[in-house]
Amino acid sequence: MNGAQAVLESLKKEGVDVVFGYPGGAVLTLYDELYKMKFPHVLTRHEQGAVHAADGYARATGKVGVVFATSGPGAANLITGIATANIDSVPLVCITGQVANPYIGKDSFQEADVCGITTPITKHNYLVKDVRELPRVMKEAFFIARTGRPGPVVIDVAKDVFAAQIDFSYPEQVTLRGYSGEYPTDAAAIDEVVRLLDAAEQPLLFVGGGVTLSDTSALVRKLQSGLGAPAVSTLMGLGCIADGTEGFLGMAGMHGAYAANMAIQQCDLLLCLGMRFSDRVTGKVTEFAPHAKVVHFELDVAEFNKNVPADAEVPGDLRASLPLLIEKLEASPTDYREQFQSWLRHVSALAEAHPFSYAAREDAIQPEALIEKVSALSSDDTIVATDVGQHQMWAAQFYAERRPRQFITSGGLGTMGFGLPAALGAKIGRPDQPVVLISGDGSIMMNCQEMATLADNDIDVKIIVIHNFILGMVGQWQRLFYSHHYSQSELKGKTDLVKLAEAMGIRGYRLTEPEELETRLPAILAEPGAALIDVYVPEEEDVLPMVPGGKRLDQMVLGKGAKKK
Repeated sequence: MNGAQAVLESLKKEGVDVVFGYPGGAVLTLYDELYKMKFPHVLTRHEQGAVHAADGYARATGKVGVVFATSGPGAANLITGIATANIDSVPLVCITGQVANPYIGKDSFQEADVCGITTPITKHNYLVKDVRELPRVMKEAFFIARTGRPGPVVIDVAKDVFAAQIDFSYPEQVTLRGYSGEYPTDAAAIDEVVRLLDAAEQPLLFVGGGVTLSDTSALVRKLQSGLGAPAVSTLMGLGCIADGTEGFLGMAGMHGAYAANMAIQQCDLLLCLGMRFSDRVTGKVTEFAPHAKVVHFELDVAEFNKNVPADAEVPGDLRASLPLLIEKLEASPTDYREQFQSWLRHVSALAEAHPFSYAAREDAIQPEALIEKVSALSSDDTIVATDVGQHQMWAAQFYAERRPRQFITSGGLGTMGFGLPAALGAKIGRPDQPVVLISGDGSIMMNCQEMATLADNDIDVKIIVIHNFILGMVGQWQRLFYSHHYSQSELKGKTDLVKLAEAMGIRGYRLTEPEELETRLPAILAEPGAALIDVYVPEEEDVLPMVPGGKRLDQMVLGKGAKKK
């Protein structure tokens, strides 16, 4: 077979059931074989849409997302999506075309140094110039992408390699010098955690995105219930402990819950599970959890002591370390639920006294009320994707996350334009689950062309645009810290999002009155097929609470609202 057939056969061997992509000159041989083999493929309207769709697919399913793009501008259009996946540890394999071997390095038409460009934002990358390397490289790429701390891998393939002949044989095993993909835990470190828990009076579990990635939320829920200790979450860990669980205080950090942030500042032991201590989580890092001994469970040892010093390090995969910890705790004579009962009551009282809140209005739709209503109308298996901005934080605060892999958002990179294609990919990966996108009038325009992809492929995603006629988070910062100077942040143009949606082939609706959350929204969400719901909300609505830059987590600006979650 030729190299293009070898790529597709390799994808079959890896269990890939769909590819997202966009053709071009350097990958025409690949696309011709894809046509002949009838390999499942979703044609997006932009390469950035394709890579975000593969990302959303991977986050929703736990599988490796796959994307195709051509050389030069095609590959370059993947960069934002690759960087987004990299910082959030999402497994992708990105297969790009490169100019033919004789033209590499000669500034040829549509040539770009894809490996050079993507080296800082991938887990690994390859330039394939010999067709005989393809099977090995494909096998290694999937192994690297999905094992350990997941991440994106780029395979850049010279155009003539796709046409070259090969006697195809797919490797059964991967042998990589210096990388096994195995991360054993340290039993002695687990013993130290048990000793610290025995001595603690006010412990707190901190659940990060690594719990989602390792599919260990059931173990975390068992651990939290067995200890009777409170827990908080990062943005990427939302859903690992269900909203409403006793002792779960919600998201912590810059726009986190009051009780969550106060618990961090008051606890005497912080058990951090699969998290990297992002600056959005810690606030002023030198005064983060000042009274606590910090225990860091982490697969990637490069994260140890990078941002927050750990008193105890527990290396290894959570799939190994958590069962061992639970086993040792169950064998312990200590009654942990009794030991931590008063602490749990204390932080639960904080949560009751200071929930997420907002000022109720009768003259306008409040964004928080909108998201609360969407949450109430959603089933337990609904997947919610977001773009980035105020709407993202309101969704994290006011949508009741129930399960892991059902809150899909760009965390580390904060990528506007991520939401629509990611929701598309999530729906492809989980076709039997409802998918709702919460976006803003800034973010939705960044990849709005993918509404055409929804329409042309009959992909049922409900798009809710929180439309406040401004780049919401930018405007909030400009109000608070830049003397209310709306420098290039207002969006008071002439674009009609309803007509735009209809022009691309999906239904469009507009909601402007509060009563429409009851009279119209339920029926719209229940209709089959993709739709955009353009919801007008007040312009100067802030996301609160908020920890200003350089402040401690307990130095929050609180909301004044009477309406409470």
